[in-house]
Amino acid sequence: MSTYAADAWAALGDPSRRQILQRLAERPRSVTEIAEELPISRPAVSQHLRVLKEARLVLVRPVGTRRIYEVDLDGLAKLHEELDQFWGYALKNFKRIAEMEQP
Repeated sequence: MSTYAADAWAALGDPSRRQILQRLAERPRSVTEIAEELPISRPAVSQHLRVLKEARLVLVRPVGTRRIYEVDLDGLAKLHEELDQFWGYALKNFKRIAEMEQP
């Protein structure tokens, strides 16, 4: 199991993985389609997809002899929830600081 399996944020730390996820957010694609759109090899795309799958950010489904990858909406929703929590904490802290500075 990969280091990134439980940490989607770490999996997204790689720019190539973010580009892959961005393309999959547009529409499902095969490894070949993704590799044609990026300046990385097909084997590298496959490795990145494996990490994204382990991090629960993409799903794969067989279509004939091809595998089609798509965004895992549940995994992405978890990231969104975490980001909302960070945003909530930041706003509460900003409010607290602003209220302390009032004369």
